[in-house]
Amino acid sequence: MKARLYTDGAARGNPGPAGAGVLLVNSQGRPVGRATLYLGQATNNQAEYRALLLGLALAQAAGVTDLEILLDSELVVRQLTGRYAVRSPDLQPLWQRVQEALRAFRTVRITHVAREANREADRLANRAIDEALGPGPAPGST
Repeated sequence: MKARLYTDGAARGNPGPAGAGVLLVNSQGRPVGRATLYLGQATNNQAEYRALLLGLALAQAAGVTDLEILLDSELVVRQLTGRYAVRSPDLQPLWQRVQEALRAFRTVRITHVAREANREADRLANRAIDEALGPGPAPGST
């Protein structure tokens, strides 16, 4: 089965309360899975990697063989595609776990997308935080 995986991690503060959101869609663009996970305290980059791990587990459980991964984190995309080295000791084990999880798929393509193209995964990541802690302040409020 071919599918696209949208993932996003969110952290309120860096580090701060964090969540992961995942949307898996089939080749016709229909949702076949969603997931949220409250991560506790994490940096935004840690949350991005942990969201990807959540999504890879969901895709594998759904029987996906060929996967396109769409992320709005340019850093994570560049690290996964080898353009950037993973220098952070906090990210290195997460990067390694992702590399291992990617082996479960016949083909993988990793693409950076604009934040607007990743809205559902972002909404799910923030929902994970909201459900754990309650909603944060509204944008623009003090």
